[in-house]
Amino acid sequence: MRILIISDAWHPQINGVVRTYEYLAAELTRRGHEVKVIGPHDFPLRLPLPGYREIELALFPYRRLAAEIAAFAPESIHIATEGPLGQAAQRWCRRHQHRFSTAFHTMFPDYFAKRVAKHLPVLYGPARRYGIRLVRKFHNRACVVITTTATINHELQNWGVSAPLIAIPRGVPIDLFTVEGPRALPAMEKSTALFVGRVAIEKNIEAFLTMEWDGLKVVVGDGPALVALRAAFPDVMFVGKKTGADLASWYRSADVFVFPSRTDTFGIVLIEALSCGIPVAGYPVAGPQDIVTTPLLGATHDNLAQAVKLALQASGTKEERHDYISQTYTWPAFTDHFLEALTAYQC
Repeated sequence: MRILIISDAWHPQINGVVRTYEYLAAELTRRGHEVKVIGPHDFPLRLPLPGYREIELALFPYRRLAAEIAAFAPESIHIATEGPLGQAAQRWCRRHQHRFSTAFHTMFPDYFAKRVAKHLPVLYGPARRYGIRLVRKFHNRACVVITTTATINHELQNWGVSAPLIAIPRGVPIDLFTVEGPRALPAMEKSTALFVGRVAIEKNIEAFLTMEWDGLKVVVGDGPALVALRAAFPDVMFVGKKTGADLASWYRSADVFVFPSRTDTFGIVLIEALSCGIPVAGYPVAGPQDIVTTPLLGATHDNLAQAVKLALQASGTKEERHDYISQTYTWPAFTDHFLEALTAYQC
């Protein structure tokens, strides 16, 4: 099958959306499908996202996108994001009466409202309501919406999304994120708490940075808030962007992984940390509460410091956490369910 994936998040970006389609495309290709991913860098006119220059959006993409779609002649079109490419792809599909699937990867209403409220706090509510209307309109046109968890499905239904919703947990390359292997830091007397992700307002990193903690705090990642946070928290180790085996070595260096975000839809970094044997701590919100379903894996709590304390007391061993993840979250399983959804809803 020729499968076209259209995403406003693609290389050279590094985030959960990009990782999802990297692994999905590789697994689909391994199975004999012909896969093409179209992202912003396939278009000559791009504009950096305001306040986040690392992310570029395609400008006026319709004509070039239409030519790319016609040349590839896909049997299935999957529209991954609600940005300019996603909107243009939907426009093409409606004009050509081509069915398509979508995915809900990002709590767009919350992200959008936070960025607006940073400058005009009074506009948080109206901005969030606008984002919900956009999400509802975008996804209700799809034959099926690929989501992450039952919690997210419930939220989308509350927003008025009536298209079929299929929750498919993400995966982790368990041969890369292992218990055994190099550490980025030597073993220390005091415990190490680790955060991995975009250093941006929507990740609520300040909750981690200000959290009571008698030990070392490490932040792995890059983003628009990095310079300001590095200056404000000189005792925290900010090490920048890490990938692959290098990233795995940072997970192994930690005693606990802390996920302060309240607006993620899943959090691939959670299962990467667990695959390296590290217990995780977070708030009881979408993502952490869907993944941390047993004390073996860590803890969630409305008080982040308390969640960390409970996670450090997690039962079981590093090897048991790795084994749990290897049996529960794999990219082949994700791909199986993705293809089943396309077939069931004739996308």
